[in-house]
Amino acid sequence: MKNKKQIKSGHKSPGRLSFPEEIKVHPWLSLLIDAYYIADKGIAEAVRLEERKGRKLACRRECSHCCKTHNTIPVYPLELVGLSWYVTEKLTGPREILKKQLRDYRANDPCPFLIDGVCSVHPVRPVSCRQFNVFNQPCAEGEDPFYTRREDVLTPIRNYVDRAFFIMLPFYGVESESERWKIIESNSVHQFVKLMQTCNWKSLADKMEEFDRKDSG
Repeated sequence: MKNKKQIKSGHKSPGRLSFPEEIKVHPWLSLLIDAYYIADKGIAEAVRLEERKGRKLACRRECSHCCKTHNTIPVYPLELVGLSWYVTEKLTGPREILKKQLRDYRANDPCPFLIDGVCSVHPVRPVSCRQFNVFNQPCAEGEDPFYTRREDVLTPIRNYVDRAFFIMLPFYGVESESERWKIIESNSVHQFVKLMQTCNWKSLADKMEEFDRKDSG
């Protein structure tokens, strides 16, 4: 039975992604799924804490302002591998539209994965996208509230964020728990970060095309 606080909250408790067969083929996927689950739990808890203070989450399913206006979206290599896998092997529906957007992408364009105002990679969207939640009022057209009203942007709970990145580190060859915690505590985990806007998305479109040829042949 759900507790009353969960029922009252506008932010649902997160579920864990499940790709049991795919994990057998791609062992790295379990790291990504576990990390996203921890991150999502932390975000849900942070939102609940703010809602208990009387603040109202402004983000809604149909809103995609941040996907269009943000031009410094951080993404980590493991997340990029997850995005590449998802759109290549799992995405159904508007594949041709996405291929075109990936091929035509230019720096500072809206996110190439945004199709008709909807995130086509929502299950595996990066931690930075998962964390970006805005309170009180929706974003104005072209507004990045992180710079215009930072107080309305959710501050993630550090413990959850650290644990999520801790889980990812074996992907980068850091197996020792003590070494992983050293990297987390020193913030050097962020040495791996890239910006979504600087990635070579055309190569992903080519990868999708190759997969589709093999799948149809």
